[in-house]
Amino acid sequence: MEIQVITKPAQLDIFGFGAFAVNKDYTGTAFKLSGKMWNVIKTNDIKNRGKNIWVYEANDKVFAGVELDNLDGSNYGLEKNTITIKKYAYFKHTGSYNLIKQVGQSMTKELTKLGFETTLPYIEIYGHWTSDENKLETELIMCLK
Repeated sequence: MEIQVITKPAQLDIFGFGAFAVNKDYTGTAFKLSGKMWNVIKTNDIKNRGKNIWVYEANDKVFAGVELDNLDGSNYGLEKNTITIKKYAYFKHTGSYNLIKQVGQSMTKELTKLGFETTLPYIEIYGHWTSDENKLETELIMCLK
């Protein structure tokens, strides 16, 4: 596993919806929020970068959003979430979405072995869809203390 540790600050400005994961159903909550967000995006023909971004935050909060291309001042009811991270670990997973949880756990174990401590938020950026699940790409970003 080739994890990159990045010490250059980064900022993500994403638009979508956030909610608390009832009964810790993070994935189910993120799927519902993504569906709601894509409905607004498609209905209003909002130009975007096309990648789902799921953010897992403190206190069981989940945010599902997308980066927008042209901010014209209209957000059509989408919530803005600005995430600033100072130091983080990055890994690009290629393969089935069903393996993401396992890959994230492996990433955390590897970082712990290397002497790092992870913290929230944790971010998953889903690449463009392909029907070949072996080619699906998901970027995993773990904030580091």
